[in-house]
Amino acid sequence: MEQQYEVLDPRTGETVRSVPTATDEEVAQAVEAAATAHRDWSRRPPAERAAVVRRVGELHRERADELAAVIEREMGKPHADGVGEVEFSADIYAYYADHAEEFLADEPIEVTSGEGTALIRRASVGTVLGIMPWNYPYYQVARFAAPNLVTGNTVLLKHAPQCPESAAAIAEIFREAGAPEGVYVNVYASNEQVETIIAAPTVRGVSLTGSERAGAAVAATAGRHLKKVVLELGGSDPFIVLSTDDVAATAEAAVAARMENTGQACNAGKRVIVVDELYDDFLAAFRERLLAAGPEAPLSSPRAAANLADQVDRAVAQGARLETAGERSGAFFPAGVLTEVRPDNDVYREELFGPVAQVHRARDEQHAVELANDTPYGLGSYVFTTDPEQAMRVADALDTGMVFVNGVGAEGPELPFGGTKRSGFGRELGRLGMDEFVNRKLIRTVA
Repeated sequence: MEQQYEVLDPRTGETVRSVPTATDEEVAQAVEAAATAHRDWSRRPPAERAAVVRRVGELHRERADELAAVIEREMGKPHADGVGEVEFSADIYAYYADHAEEFLADEPIEVTSGEGTALIRRASVGTVLGIMPWNYPYYQVARFAAPNLVTGNTVLLKHAPQCPESAAAIAEIFREAGAPEGVYVNVYASNEQVETIIAAPTVRGVSLTGSERAGAAVAATAGRHLKKVVLELGGSDPFIVLSTDDVAATAEAAVAARMENTGQACNAGKRVIVVDELYDDFLAAFRERLLAAGPEAPLSSPRAAANLADQVDRAVAQGARLETAGERSGAFFPAGVLTEVRPDNDVYREELFGPVAQVHRARDEQHAVELANDTPYGLGSYVFTTDPEQAMRVADALDTGMVFVNGVGAEGPELPFGGTKRSGFGRELGRLGMDEFVNRKLIRTVA
């Protein structure tokens, strides 16, 4: 079968390793192994499942340097950033291990319709399929796998085609942590085989983080087979500046929001929206700092850089103004600032996955909110203001799944992550992430 999974180092363009796609028989075996494992795994006490998940987190932390080196090859992430991602992943496993019994505890219901008692008991549903992207190879898996495994579900994991080494490393960690065979199964499946997996009766749900196109395809397949879906798709998050006591510091925060993971983050601050009275000073500070950031790391692949270049070139051809720090070289893409982007410009409603930001001028608060919501996406958003009442007013008005006020990089294992509109639906992380693939069983006792 044609090889689909390969490590192409974006720093050099060299193909480091290729892995053959799984055979249909191997895919069938993976599905069966996960189904068989669920029968025992789901009956184990939550504390026992949590102990395995906790050890998975500990092994991530112990091997942070080794794991970071893998994704440095796979998608070009700087080593220090890779270590940070691994450590955050370890925090997620620890969080769900620590809270497993609390989150799975019976939930009493006050009975007002007669005598007796009632409660909600949370139980596993079976096997769940995770389809993960390349931009955060460990973090994305952690936020999907940890809550499902402590719940008692078993996991089939189909990673991105350019992440076969990190996928194998995670599977090995689960084995060493004591996960029974079939509890966590890595499968190098093709897109066609994914359809077969979703159709399997023992697979009860699927979670995908990726593109709109992939999300629509997976949701359509899952819908035909009556399977629940959680989708975390693209984003074009607004970074709204309404007032500030320190223009330079706010510009630094906007650069940090845009340049996270070399701009390859779904919830990066991609559209900077600034009120008129601050616009000129802020743009000067932001432009200086963003262009100085430079291409310290490559994008995930030369193809990703070419796609971004096409978007930027079309934006300029349609009237936008580009200020850039240099020229593209392979997968390395220079930082850039796009201004004068009008609603009839294609890029106005597109996601730019890389170190290029749009900056928009807003007349006032109301106009800033209108600009922020004028997008097909609704993942996250950032609001910077010195007025707490304004912050809450604007947060309420934004059509997004998340709002971060006066801060960037404020995510945590306890905070739910997800969006609305074409950014998907469902939540990961926090208490809400624990409840996505769970049977909330009512037990009503009359006498």
